[in-house]
Formats: sequence, structure tokens, C-alpha cells
Amino acid sequence: MKTNRHFFFKAIIFVLLPHLLGVSGAAASPPRRIVSLAPNITEIIFGLGLGDRLVGVTTYCDFPQAARKKHKIGGFSNPSLEAILALRPDAVILTEDGNPPEIAPRLERLGISIHVFRARKIEELPGALREMGRFLQVEAAARRQAAEMERRLKDYRSSARQRRRAANPKALFIIQPEPLIVAGPGTPMDDAMNIMGLANIADDVTGRYPKYSLEETLRRQPQLLFIGQGPGMEEDVRRLSRRLRTLEAVRLGRVYTIRETLFRLGPRVFIGLEEMKAAVVQSGL
Repeated sequence: MKTNRHFFFKAIIFVLLPHLLGVSGAAASPPRRIVSLAPNITEIIFGLGLGDRLVGVTTYCDFPQAARKKHKIGGFSNPSLEAILALRPDAVILTEDGNPPEIAPRLERLGISIHVFRARKIEELPGALREMGRFLQVEAAARRQAAEMERRLKDYRSSARQRRRAANPKALFIIQPEPLIVAGPGTPMDDAMNIMGLANIADDVTGRYPKYSLEETLRRQPQLLFIGQGPGMEEDVRRLSRRLRTLEAVRLGRVYTIRETLFRLGPRVFIGLEEMKAAVVQSGL
């Protein structure tokens, strides 16, 4: 324990030394030692070609494969300040959607440059990517990727326009079968359904990921059910399907599994959107 405390204080001194000597906190050169505090941020950094500058990630950062070999600084919701400081970062990138709110001011007080990734919806992703590109001083690459994302989103909206005018089919995105947790307003899944021309039956609930009742699901009669893929959920999904067997979506086989890429606001979110688009086309709605 004594050794850990000694190392912790040495790390703090290393971080604060430039400021004690009067060196400006504004970096003239791009960050060279970056710590990511969220899986989607890690994916974006690799996508921008900066994986070699990434020195630390969370235990949930598992893509790409190279991310698994980076030093771990703790969980997404409970990163270790000591582990972050031990890596001597010149930049830490975090998110306001999941990281503890106290971590940003604590890092700033220690003189570490931070950037907060603020996108919570798919539609906000291109803008947040451009901001991160400016912070990391790779603006051209970020602009190119953001423009491509906007082009693809425009295509999705265009293809959904006719569907929205004709029927505006009702859908529900299930995060967890037992207890039943669904995607409410302001979530990437709600955003994805809207992009696809679908009406989220849970768009009027309180909270982004609320508990939802079977009775309300049956009353509102969604025509499509999406279920976020997760390990060990198969039996729970089968049990839920039996309970909802009178639902049109279940009777007609309109129950679709969507991979977790849709949960991560990064480059791979479009894999989830493609899966959702294929499901809507297959449903015939």
C-alpha cells in the first residue's frame, strides 16, 4: 500500500511539474499520450489513426483487437485516477454519458488536458467527431469521417421518408428482457428508430432506459421488436417471447436481434443501423 501511495504522488508531481515551472497548459503540439475513458472513444481514436498514441483504456474497451493490449485504468463508470496518472497522459478523453461527473474536474485540477465527448444520439456523432478531431489536431481526418457519416444518415432518412408517410410503424427496442428494460427518448436506439422511419412506443417515458411493463407493451402493440444482443440472454428472450406471444411482432416473426455496435456512438454504429434497416425491409413494413 505504501508503494502504491508513493507511486501515486510521484505521478501527480510529474503531471504538475510543467505548471509549477510556469509552462503553459495549452499544448502547442498534438497529444502524444492519450487515455480513453469509454469504448466508443477508443474506437474513434483508432479510427482516426491514433491508436499508437493511446496509452490507457477502460476494461470495456475491446475493439479493435489492439485495444485489448492497452493498459487498463478501471471500468467505464469507475475509472481509477491513480491508474490514469500512472500512465502520465497529456490528454484524457471522457464522455458525459457514463463516466463519473467528478473525474473531469479532478483531472483538470491536476493540470491534465481533457476533452469531453458530448454526443448522446447518432445524429450528434458527426459534430462530436469534428470537435474531437480539433482537440487531437487531426481535423482533416475527422472532417472526412464526419462527412461520410452525414452522407449515410441522409441516405437512411431518405429511404425512410416513404415509410414514415405511409404508416410510421411502431417499434420497441429491448435492452434487457428480465426485468424488461427498454430504450427511451434521447438514446441512440430511439434515434436509430426515428432515422428508420419508426415510431418508438416508449418515446414518452421518463428516463432514457426505463423499466417497462408487459401490459403496456401489449396495449401499445409494437409491430417490430428489436433486442440488443447480450451474452446469456437467450433463455430470457425466449421467456419474454412466450409472454408476448399474442403481440403482432411476435406472431409474425418480427423480432430482431441487433448487435451492441448500435450502443457505441463510434464508427461501428452504422453496423447496427444496417442490421436495423435489413430488419425493417425484411418485415415488409
